[in-house]
Amino acid sequence: MKIVDRLVGSHDGASVIEYSLVNDSGMTVSFLNYGCVITKIIVPDRHGNFENVVLGFEKFEDYLELSPYFGAVVGRVAGRIKDARFELDGKEYLLADNEHPNHLHGGGKGFSSVVWGAELLEEENAVGVKFMYLSPDGDEGYPGNLDTNVTYLLNNKNELIITFEGKTDQTTVVNLTNHSYFNLSGNLKRDCSEHILKLESDRFLELGPDLIPTGQVLNSRNTPFDFQHGRRLLAGMKSTHPQNVLVGNGYDHPLIFTKEGENQVMLSDEESGRTLLVTTDQPCVVVYTSNQLEAPFSISGVRARNYLGVCLETQGFPDAIHHPEFPTVILKPEEVYYSTTTYRFFANTLGD
Repeated sequence: MKIVDRLVGSHDGASVIEYSLVNDSGMTVSFLNYGCVITKIIVPDRHGNFENVVLGFEKFEDYLELSPYFGAVVGRVAGRIKDARFELDGKEYLLADNEHPNHLHGGGKGFSSVVWGAELLEEENAVGVKFMYLSPDGDEGYPGNLDTNVTYLLNNKNELIITFEGKTDQTTVVNLTNHSYFNLSGNLKRDCSEHILKLESDRFLELGPDLIPTGQVLNSRNTPFDFQHGRRLLAGMKSTHPQNVLVGNGYDHPLIFTKEGENQVMLSDEESGRTLLVTTDQPCVVVYTSNQLEAPFSISGVRARNYLGVCLETQGFPDAIHHPEFPTVILKPEEVYYSTTTYRFFANTLGD
């Protein structure tokens, strides 16, 4: 196993480095110290062809100008916060309204657009990088100094393990996730409409016209949001269900796991034989089928278009600070924020 690094640019006076982790099977995961952005995940298909299965740019500068959070860690709070404000311990906090009038993915300069410190990790059967960032009190309007670590670890089981840790000196809110767009066809040969998604979830959060949870929890049984037995993503893209239509004909919804603790999400592409198994300790996964991706730029030579990738954002419930009935995202000084999600890749051979 090895770690390779190279200089790809600079941002705010700091060097931007791309790190590549390579395991003994040839699986490669590449990412930047800018926003902890995952730029490539290269894994084999059923025929042994190694190809990239995430959306990303070849040039670092494109992430500054064009990226819709490709591969980035988003925070302090993932998703939208209604009206870019919240109350905590009797005090109101005003956040950056970077999706006016709401706050999105940590603000105009959230965790996704800063350069993190980095420390290389080498273990017996794994290699990785630990990223570090101190988000100061008042950062994008959030209270407290938040000391944050994000660790990417690749092992010989073809698993990428992402761990988030946070410690604050003042009561605050934290909800971190990675915003990678997956496309298991390899090198964007096809869109993700035929990908099959499977997970244990019988409920999802209803979204309002602003794409923020209303607080209503909807039953997903016998709807396009029921993935318990596996369902092609195309079902939501073609659906007339009001919630699918609302988000641009597809999915952009928090699916709630049926049980607490460790849960799994399986994404597969029959043609390539690739399967991604996601294991997480988070209470929900936001499934986003890139319904708004069409744009006048290219992604590794492929024109940006809707449905080119699917995000599986394991996290706490969006806008939870406005819904006390949701699992809390409040972090107190005596507590440690901790979450972990594992992405395991494997390929089925013909006949499997």
